[in-house]
Amino acid sequence: MHKFIILAITSWFLVFSCAEKPADKGVKLQWMTLQEAQVAMQKEKKPLLIDLYTDWCGWCKVMDKKTYSNKNVVEYLQKNFYPVKLNAETKESLNYNNKTYSYNQANRANDIAIYLTYGQLSYPTTIIIADEKSGPQPIPGFMEPKDFEPILKYFGEGKFGKQRFEEYQKTFKSSW
Repeated sequence: MHKFIILAITSWFLVFSCAEKPADKGVKLQWMTLQEAQVAMQKEKKPLLIDLYTDWCGWCKVMDKKTYSNKNVVEYLQKNFYPVKLNAETKESLNYNNKTYSYNQANRANDIAIYLTYGQLSYPTTIIIADEKSGPQPIPGFMEPKDFEPILKYFGEGKFGKQRFEEYQKTFKSSW
């Protein structure tokens, strides 16, 4: 009987210690539309972060669940960026910087996605636009919060255009 109790307790600890850590509760990123972000940028200057995704992209869903629901990522983005979620395959016409972008049947994507990625479509792609004078900086692929932190802080701290990212990384200290 004593062995059974020890086995039951050990099994219980194994099950709960190996369980996947749930996403941070109560933390939700407040995404903006591209138009809302453009209006907000006129009032207060902050970089624009665009999450370029598609409905069928599995890694996009993983990034939503693991990265864009992480408490540190959410808090940093809300404070230092204008976060925009943009479906690359939207058939809706979009206006950005006084230009209208439409769905491109040949590429099966909206022309804005082609513009933002310099024609290198892949999903997910995180695009950061540091200011109205800067072009889009596309970063393709899924990123864990720990990999995302130096990129966000590089742009969020205003280092883009002043210091090479490789140099920034050498002195970067993670706090997440």
